[in-house]
Amino acid sequence: MLDPLSLVRLNEEVIDDARLQGLGMLVSLTGHADAGHVSQQVRRELLGGLESELVASFDADQLVNYRERRPHVSLAGDHFTEYVAPAIELYRLTDGLGTDFLFLTGSEPDLQWERFAAAVVLLARGLNVRLTAGIGAAPLPVPHTRRIGVTVHGNRQDLREGISTWNPTAEIPAAAAHLVEMRLDEDGRDVVGYDLHVPHYLADSEYPQAAVAALEFLGAALSLGLPTDKLREAARKVEGQIAEQVAEAPDIQRMVSSFEQRFDAHAPETERRSLLLPPDEDLPDGEDLASAAEAFLSSPAAKGFSDEGGR
Repeated sequence: MLDPLSLVRLNEEVIDDARLQGLGMLVSLTGHADAGHVSQQVRRELLGGLESELVASFDADQLVNYRERRPHVSLAGDHFTEYVAPAIELYRLTDGLGTDFLFLTGSEPDLQWERFAAAVVLLARGLNVRLTAGIGAAPLPVPHTRRIGVTVHGNRQDLREGISTWNPTAEIPAAAAHLVEMRLDEDGRDVVGYDLHVPHYLADSEYPQAAVAALEFLGAALSLGLPTDKLREAARKVEGQIAEQVAEAPDIQRMVSSFEQRFDAHAPETERRSLLLPPDEDLPDGEDLASAAEAFLSSPAAKGFSDEGGR
């Protein structure tokens, strides 16, 4: 294997910054099975909504097959004005709570997967990455009328148990992110991956519902406050559009109904737990929440808060 790090161009101005050490890393690469365009939406939401700083970039010329995935170029009448090259980049981002994290994003490599994965492992070692969380999305025969399903994998049992809705034993088409997860695991580093289940009849269009779910899983795993407001608004619009289209198509209604019956028949008997709670804790019910609210309102902290608000 050629030197993995020769694929990487480091940003010398920031690479020695102590703030880069010990962070969590989010991995979202746009591959052949980016159902619902989830990775694209996650990238757009994070890079467009959070403070970012480029840490490193990979040599896409060695990793991407241009004949399979043609880059775009702009033609202005009689001359070309802009060439959009593929990119694979590592950023430091800061969430809405002021917490830094790393974000590996861009085109999934077509070539040299082992070398690419080795480079990511070396970067994770050098930056002392505490946890790597990856996201993917697969088209499956599931209904849009049910909660987004997920298959969770990795070596962190506390981030897997009670979360998955389907964990098959099967051979599936691999993604570069899967190999990265395997090599990080073999290197003794904490990893977890979330593959969202997107209704196959919506897989070719942007499905913001799945992108929201992706950011929720990633944010909970890495203890981050990730932006989802724009995606939630888009999801409401898409939900209305889907409802209109289904209402006008009896064949689609029957298909969705069939998927609902199958989904409900195979749904886990136990409710999925929240990643925001430890594995041995349950979500509070309405009575618990009411008791907690009453306790807070009668506490000195609530009195102090009220006094400050009245000034």
